Formats: sequence, structure tokens, C-alpha cells
Amino acid sequence: MKFKNLALLLLITFSTITVYGNNVSTDPINDKKKEKAKETIVGVAASNDNFTTLVAAVKAANLVDVLNGDGPFTVFAPTNDAFGKLPEGTVYSLLKPENKKILTAVLTYHVVAGKFDAKAVVKAIKANNGKFVIKTVQGNSLTAMIKDGNVLLKDAKGNVSKVIMTDVEASNGIIHAIDTVVMPQ
Repeated sequence: MKFKNLALLLLITFSTITVYGNNVSTDPINDKKKEKAKETIVGVAASNDNFTTLVAAVKAANLVDVLNGDGPFTVFAPTNDAFGKLPEGTVYSLLKPENKKILTAVLTYHVVAGKFDAKAVVKAIKANNGKFVIKTVQGNSLTAMIKDGNVLLKDAKGNVSKVIMTDVEASNGIIHAIDTVVMPQ
């Protein structure tokens, strides 16, 4: 009799632990994603080694407070490799205090007011006959299109950048990584 009670008690205890234990996360990847989603766009970018040049530029332009703001924002974020495609000395020159106005224009040209995930961008492109004009915070527009299954952005000068990573969540918006720096008029 005592054995049956003990077995029943163990069964109830195990069931309770199983039911309530499922609420405790043991998935470090998803935990990290949730943690990053609590960070602002600047925090998420700063925690990714692919965006060190972008973060340095945001700091030099004094845009940290803006991109830490409520938003929401969609940022088409150039990777370090994207900045590396610019003519030699361009980044160094842009980071100089006397070029802050130009740097600010370039960086805000990569920012759109509102939160637009990849699905929304693709839907807008398809709904607008294959090209969707996006007004940036800087004031000029980017044109989004799809070619060979990739979302491309054409800047005011006709240069094209490919979106290489999408839907990086932040607390105040979303980041899409691009392979080329886009330039305003």
C-alpha cells in the first residue's frame, strides 16, 4: 500500500514538474533572440561584429539617441564589407567632424520611418508592379525591387544594393543588412 502511494506521489510530482517545467526556456538561441529584441537598433547593431563600421559612423554623426528613440524604424544597414566597397579613404573622410552633415545624410538615407519586415517589403514591391519607392528619413527615396529572388535597393544615383539578411528584430524597429552603401542625391 505504501509503495502504491509513493508511486502515485512520484507520478504526480513528475507530471507537475513536466507541465510547469515547460515554461522554463532551455533554448539559448531563442533566449538570445528575445534578449536582442529588447535592445534598440543601435544595441543590436553594436552586438554584431558585421556592423562595427556602421556603429562607429552612427556615433560620429551623433545619431545614437535618435536610433535609440521610440521609432519604429526600419534600417537598411550596410555591413562592414559594404563600407569596404566605397572608394579608399571615403569612410575615414566621412567620420571627420567637419563632414558630420554629409555623414548624417548618408546614414539617415538608410532609415525608414515605420517597421517593415521582409514580407511587407516584398508584398509592397509586388503590389506596385515590381518596384516600390520608399521615402527615407533623409528625405530622398530608395526604390525596392526583386531580381533573381533577391530584394534590391536602387539609390538616387542609380547604384544597387542587395538585401543579404532580413528581419533582425530590435525593440524599436527592424534591421535588414545590405551589401552596398546606398547614397542620397
